[in-house]
Amino acid sequence: MLIINADDWGRSEAETDAAFQCYSARRITSVTAMVFMVDSERAADLAKTSELDVGLHLNFDEPFTSSCPESLVSAHHKTARFLSRNKRAQLLYNPSLRREFSYSYDKQIEEFVRLYGKPPSHLDGHHHMHLCANLLLSSMIPAGMKMRRNFSFWAGEKSRVNRAYRALVDRWLGRKYQLPDYLFDLLQCIREKTFDRVARLARSKTVELMTHPVVSEESEYLMRADFCLILNDLKTGTYSDWTPQLATNDA
Repeated sequence: MLIINADDWGRSEAETDAAFQCYSARRITSVTAMVFMVDSERAADLAKTSELDVGLHLNFDEPFTSSCPESLVSAHHKTARFLSRNKRAQLLYNPSLRREFSYSYDKQIEEFVRLYGKPPSHLDGHHHMHLCANLLLSSMIPAGMKMRRNFSFWAGEKSRVNRAYRALVDRWLGRKYQLPDYLFDLLQCIREKTFDRVARLARSKTVELMTHPVVSEESEYLMRADFCLILNDLKTGTYSDWTPQLATNDA
């Protein structure tokens, strides 16, 4: 099964509208929503009237652009400052920020339920910060939750150390959470001309394809007639449709 998920739902009107256009044309199957952002309220109303499958796009490193509790602003500022120090910051567990990460997570879940009237169908993270050490080494995300895994890469695309680290994290996640078999980035698939390989995998495995339709290169590809023909020959669905197994694979 192929799950085509658009990130950043509600982050801005442009991002919401671009994703909704693709959803209306049946080119994506689900979205992950950001809360406490400028278009979060409108995006939630749009999703509820269209029966769109919506997960939560956790945000620990980008400023909120809508009103939220001052205590959350303070906690979020601390996590963002830490995670923005360098590219490896998310690999480091910061015990002094345990409360801030937990509080930010709880408030985002609470706001999602307020907006959508139900829990998210799945979780991922803005800039993939749902995989930062402070979340991986905590119990704040309930066991059994459907979550985005690490990116999958074809042989030779990444170093052995990089691939080994990703495999280790995915095995760790797979013991506790429900993960699709593979995750690919649509933009990379377009530029590397590998979507046909992804489609072949989706015939026997559960594959998530991450997209940002606000990027014109991606939306144009999604709306192409030949992309539609490929989708018509595949089983597509949402995280809600998917009956997962606790198992991981590497491309």
